[in-house]
Amino acid sequence: MIDRYQLRYFLAVIDNGNFSRAAAQCNVSQPTLSVGISKLERTIGTPLFLRTNRRVQLTQAGARFLIHARKIESEFNLISQEMADANGAALVRVGMLKSIPGDVLAQIVATLHVIDPLSQIEFVEGTERELTGHLARGRVDCALTLVGRGADRFLEEPLLNEGYSLAMALTHPHADQSVIRAEALNNDVMIVRRHCEALSETSRHFTERGVRPHFAYKATNDERVMQLVAAGLGLTVMPDSYRADNVARPRLEGFTLRRTIGLVYEASAESYAASPPPIIQSIRRVFQSPR
Repeated sequence: MIDRYQLRYFLAVIDNGNFSRAAAQCNVSQPTLSVGISKLERTIGTPLFLRTNRRVQLTQAGARFLIHARKIESEFNLISQEMADANGAALVRVGMLKSIPGDVLAQIVATLHVIDPLSQIEFVEGTERELTGHLARGRVDCALTLVGRGADRFLEEPLLNEGYSLAMALTHPHADQSVIRAEALNNDVMIVRRHCEALSETSRHFTERGVRPHFAYKATNDERVMQLVAAGLGLTVMPDSYRADNVARPRLEGFTLRRTIGLVYEASAESYAASPPPIIQSIRRVFQSPR
């Protein structure tokens, strides 16, 4: 079966003349686009492109396939537009990664009310794996989640790349330092964020340095974690985008892991990337604004 994202990749290569510009247009990495094209060629059973150092060219089979691909994509766009017109302000279901800060979500909603106060939305919270399942089953139209992790099943749109840093109370003895070694925290109490996508890497970083702290709390609510950090219960590691009163965010020396947050579109909702409904506009505006 041919997936729509494969058609989009194929047409993007035709329209841009090479794989790198096509990948940029589709908001995916070049390896991701190349894998999608390869899958399409395996499904069809024949090469579609003659790849050269200067420019990709269509094979005879590719030229024939191009005619059908244009028609199919045109029909997809026509159906999407007609359904949107028929339904008026259609409900948009947005998956939300659990480790997106609550204040970011609040900004998105506030911005949405400015753009279109009548817009209908539904948020579905989950882990990265849960949101991928929701997208695959059509439970959500798009998800604000981790992107750029090697998957090419859905159309992705990167929005923010950030690292991780410590979160500790301003009263902590090391709170005035910009960078702290893990070994300096060997006697500290820590809070575990059980849902964190970086949990295994964080644990490995401390364990490899002989740091095995006492865990005072294991949580899945980041706002509560920050409140307890501010109160002095313990420290933790969180994405850089989290901020709270009375909490310092020094770097953890040698911990270089980063994450990219972005929008991932369910196959039938890929038109949202080019013709964004108000909620997509709101998300983009919040992430494009300096924090």
